[in-house]
Amino acid sequence: MRGKAYRSPVVIGSGGFDLLDNKSLHGGGVGWSTGSEHDLASMVSDFIEYGSTGAESWCSSDSDSGFSDLAFLAENISCCNSSIDQFESNLAMVVKSFLLSISETSQGGKPDTCDSSCILCTLVKLLQSSGYDAALCASRWQGFGKVPGGEHEFIDVITHENNVDLQRYIIDIDFRSHFQIARAVKPYKVVLSSLPPVYVGTLSKLKQYLEIMAEATRFSLEQNSMPLPPWRSLAYLEAKWESPSQRIVCPHPDVTSSTHRHCIGLLRRLKPFV
Repeated sequence: MRGKAYRSPVVIGSGGFDLLDNKSLHGGGVGWSTGSEHDLASMVSDFIEYGSTGAESWCSSDSDSGFSDLAFLAENISCCNSSIDQFESNLAMVVKSFLLSISETSQGGKPDTCDSSCILCTLVKLLQSSGYDAALCASRWQGFGKVPGGEHEFIDVITHENNVDLQRYIIDIDFRSHFQIARAVKPYKVVLSSLPPVYVGTLSKLKQYLEIMAEATRFSLEQNSMPLPPWRSLAYLEAKWESPSQRIVCPHPDVTSSTHRHCIGLLRRLKPFV
């Protein structure tokens, strides 16, 4: 916003909140490997070619959770959905209202190169204008073991209690897409549809959803005698939101419309559910 002073980007990690000294998003400082996207593509290719002969070596060790079936997992998601504090409830209502307010102005001939960043930036600006300490977060991580490196963008909102305590709420506007899998069995589709299409909540609650969905994914794939790819493992899912991330200033100035084709498609997909 014009006339508004922004702090330097903030890196958020397991150790708390640390100010960076003039490090940009692409200037390092978050352990990002420029080959991560290539590594993931290579791993997908290798898995498709060799996965059927080495399934056990690719399977995640996160499968020993004790969940018995997908119906029970759906019940666990229902419990998570009903566990909500007042701030989270109010914030979710505000987010849904803002998503409905974003228009779908399309510019003819615009290349389809954007992900959901323009929607995220629009939503951040709307939240900031309503008094929330909201920011676009970019998490990036290097691969470790059989877990590939990657990156993810989402929104966080920080509450300040007595000017001391910090509570961080995560907003992911395309939450269900992280768990879409090939040849999903019908009970898995029921579990997936139980998830909120837009996630608004704490990181600890988010982790509960991830644990449930990692187990549900494993179960569904096993029904089709398919191994669990490393990019479907709990460790990879957790890396998206739990890796060190920067709170950055959104570069998009337009706060009233989304002009990218991908974002328009996402908005149209989300609005019936919000």
